[in-house]
Amino acid sequence: MLGNLMYWITLAWQLLLKNSNWMAWNLFLALLPFALSMWLFCRVRLRSYWWIGLLLLATFLPKAPFIFEYVIRFMRDNRTNYFVWGITLVLIALDIWLLRNPRSRSFFWWVGFLIFIAFLPNAPYVLTDIIHLIEDIRQSYSVWMITLVIIPQYLLFILVGFEAYVLSLINLGNYLKEQGWGKFILWVELAIHVLSAIGIYLGRFLRFNSWDIVTEIDNVAGSVVDELTAKRPILVMIITFGVITGLYWLMKQVSLGIMFRSEEERGRGEF
Repeated sequence: MLGNLMYWITLAWQLLLKNSNWMAWNLFLALLPFALSMWLFCRVRLRSYWWIGLLLLATFLPKAPFIFEYVIRFMRDNRTNYFVWGITLVLIALDIWLLRNPRSRSFFWWVGFLIFIAFLPNAPYVLTDIIHLIEDIRQSYSVWMITLVIIPQYLLFILVGFEAYVLSLINLGNYLKEQGWGKFILWVELAIHVLSAIGIYLGRFLRFNSWDIVTEIDNVAGSVVDELTAKRPILVMIITFGVITGLYWLMKQVSLGIMFRSEEERGRGEF
């Protein structure tokens, strides 16, 4: 009996580790725009959200050696001036921690906003990772392993990733309200859903990454033009847009409900 129990525990652990590497990386890409939205759109002390940093670190570490190697190779191949990179990083750090004025939008704020838009499609992209779940189910695993280990792992992964997308847009919507642009929230959300649908198609089918906008801008631009003039990609993007829009609306209502309930309970606790 004990031997069978240890066998099933070991098997379950192996199944969890099997997908943990790529899931962690995809979650890092999904959480990055959420972290940026906290800095760009929320007037809060970032130290109050230290848990975001911990999540980013935990999801980044498995891929850290590969990313560092890629960055070093990119800088070497493109003959990047290390001094310029160093000065740029210092200026960004100063802008974030010392020079940031919540009422103004500096140059680096706009750089952060562009990075936010470029990486935001990675959050709803996790929905397409359902194909890996189908592949795992087709493997010769027992019904218990599929039901108690594989499916919960994928559900948690997809929920966290897409919720990062929802919270990012909620933060953006609150920022638009503060700026007096509340009437544009719906149109901004729809525009972002469209861009996300395009980004998901480029990532899932053409295998582009967010940073390819900088490293391979010519290929990305050419692919976007080619794909937007073809019928099949347009159909896929329209379906993706519909799925994103529907799920976003549903999860936004749930998220806002939880937020309001939490604020009410906090308000009662103060009296």
